[in-house]
Amino acid sequence: MVDKRIVDFIKRHHVLTLATVSGKGEPYCAACFYAYDKERNRLVFTSDDTTCHAQQMMENAAVACGITLETRVVGKVQGAQICGIAGRGDESDKRIYIKRFPYAAVAPLNIWAVEPTFIKLTDNTLGFGKKLIWKSQE
Repeated sequence: MVDKRIVDFIKRHHVLTLATVSGKGEPYCAACFYAYDKERNRLVFTSDDTTCHAQQMMENAAVACGITLETRVVGKVQGAQICGIAGRGDESDKRIYIKRFPYAAVAPLNIWAVEPTFIKLTDNTLGFGKKLIWKSQE
């Protein structure tokens, strides 16, 4: 089970930086609006198949994500680093995404989901440099 403090942080935000790598080892990153499925521990986002990151996810499903609170106050620094496996989303993912972003219901959506295998939350509100780590049991 993912620590509630990690879940709460992920749920409070809505933009992640997605890092992908092509089959040839070429890196790329993209900012994506996301919704979080707490029950299945999935980050759900949409991306057209013609984008560089979608093409790379089709070649190499291993991805990394970053979610960051922008602040200059050291005591408020928070950020999550996530490693996981990306794949096509399902109807449940689509419903979760549209619930978070209702305006997306009128757009054609190519839903993707990242299933985390590792999450590290750095949270200075819990103490300077405090880190909470979750790893999948696979």
